[in-house]
This record gives sequence, structure tokens and C-alpha cells, in this order.
Amino acid sequence: PLYRDALGFRVIYDERIGPGPDEQGRPRPPSVRLVLLRANDDFIGVLGLMQRLQEPTPPPPPRFGKAQAGDAILVINVADLDTRFAKVRATPWVKVADEPERIEYPAPGGKGTIPVLFSAVWDADGNFIELNKILGTPAGQAQPAASAARADGAPQAAGR
Repeated sequence: PLYRDALGFRVIYDERIGPGPDEQGRPRPPSVRLVLLRANDDFIGVLGLMQRLQEPTPPPPPRFGKAQAGDAILVINVADLDTRFAKVRATPWVKVADEPERIEYPAPGGKGTIPVLFSAVWDADGNFIELNKILGTPAGQAQPAASAARADGAPQAAGR
């Protein structure tokens, strides 16, 4: 629900996958469900979510703590964060770490700052996600984020 409904990612693949036939050639039941979601860029890639279907024990509960060295942090630029965050906040199993607030990052080469509407959440699996709206000119671009953003407000995936 977070990635698809609240952030607007589009499901492009949702299948249950089995380990292949057994020794007698009979199909085995699916062991995983793989869901691939795309933001607004067909070239960069997709977000893949995998669910194990026949685990003998439930997975450990998510840890909602400050991101530590070695932890993955997903950074997603959201053109309409100021209006979309209410939907993110209301998503089941999402825990808000930081409500949207304006912060400034140093621009490359010490040439000013990059203003950002910053927020952070944990998804249902305990993954730490920054949801940001770039208010100035993004690093590596000559134009402000507002003119580079998609007209439909769909999120732009970014990583670090």
C-alpha cells in the first residue's frame, strides 16, 4: 500500500513463483511472490519486493530505529510531497520518523544550498525511507526541481 497507493508507483509484475517440478515432474507450489513497482523512469529500474510464502517461522518484527552504518536507506523524490504525505501517514503499517520539514543541504562545490522538504518513514518491513521534495536546483542539474518534476506528481526514484 505504501509504494503503490500512497506514493503512486505502478505495479508492473506480481507473480507467485515456484521452485520448478519435483523429481516426478509434478509442479511444486509457489515459494515466493515477486512484485515489481515502477516510479516514473523506465530506464533507471524498479523497486522489487519479495514475499516468502511458505516460511516455517514468521519473519522477525521490523526494527524502527535510527538508520545505522550499513543499513540501506531508500531516497525517493516526491514532486507533491506536501499534499501526498497525508496519504503516506495514513498507510497501514507505516511508521513516521520525521514529518515534512524544510532543510538545506550544501550545494556541490560549496556554491550555496539546496532547499529540500524532507521527511522520513519506515515501511512495513522496517526499511528506512526518505521522502523528499527538492525545492531548489538538484545537484547535477541546471534547472530547478519544479520544472524538472513530472506534471502528474508521480514520485521520482533516487538512490544514494
